[in-house]
Amino acid sequence: MRSRPVLVYDGDCGFCTMAANFAERRVRPRCEIVPWQFTDLDGLGVTPERAAYEVLWVTPSGAVDGGARAVAKALLSAGGVWAPLGGVLLLPGVRWVARGVYRLVATHRHRLPGGTHACTVPRRPG
Repeated sequence: MRSRPVLVYDGDCGFCTMAANFAERRVRPRCEIVPWQFTDLDGLGVTPERAAYEVLWVTPSGAVDGGARAVAKALLSAGGVWAPLGGVLLLPGVRWVARGVYRLVATHRHRLPGGTHACTVPRRPG
């Protein structure tokens, strides 16, 4: 069993890799940050389809949050100035907006800085 949460991102996506590198350098969440292509997804209880669709926050107990909620959990874990932002993202009035903004960014990440055709998000896993 892991002792720290894991933030799983799409390592084939340049935009996602830039965001993960920023998180490691500046935000410094208390977790392991790994591309899904180079981690044991079965061991995390995650499918490749879900990992390709959204960033994931996996707790040591195996609970999985995705998308904006995963970002919020990472921000909360970082503490400092980042924790209040993470808390705001989880507020009922803000949560649905954060989810929509996350999906908008994820859907168009291939058009964002660092993005390539490889960044195109697959359809929602069924």
